[in-house]
Amino acid sequence: MKLSLRQRTDPEVNLTSLIDVVFLLLIFFMVSTSFVKQSQISISLPEAQSTPVVDEAPERIDILITASGSYLVNGRELINNRAETIRNALQRVAAGRNDLPLTISADANARHQDVVTAMDVAGRLGFTKIGIATVNDPVE
Repeated sequence: MKLSLRQRTDPEVNLTSLIDVVFLLLIFFMVSTSFVKQSQISISLPEAQSTPVVDEAPERIDILITASGSYLVNGRELINNRAETIRNALQRVAAGRNDLPLTISADANARHQDVVTAMDVAGRLGFTKIGIATVNDPVE
């Protein structure tokens, strides 16, 4: 028995109907979607000022004690090492403002008594913001 073979043809996929269906679904979802407006919160933001802000350096008092025991108040050397001289210099520089920060900087080779004298005078004048620092390089 002899079977005749048919000539095979490549199958073709017709995409026209598939594209039509996808297009109709797209139109359906676009029409049926509802766009809900979300509730909004009104915020009033602060506005910047047009005037420039100038940062002034805070006033402060520096007492420097050298290795030889001499005192410098804001860079000016005092004539002697007595407590009264230190008190007069601090009163003149502070001009009655005891709230100014006061920094006592002492040379590493300065005597402890000189630092204590400066702290005592500042405390008796009513200074409460007192800082202590050390200086490695002698200033003379």
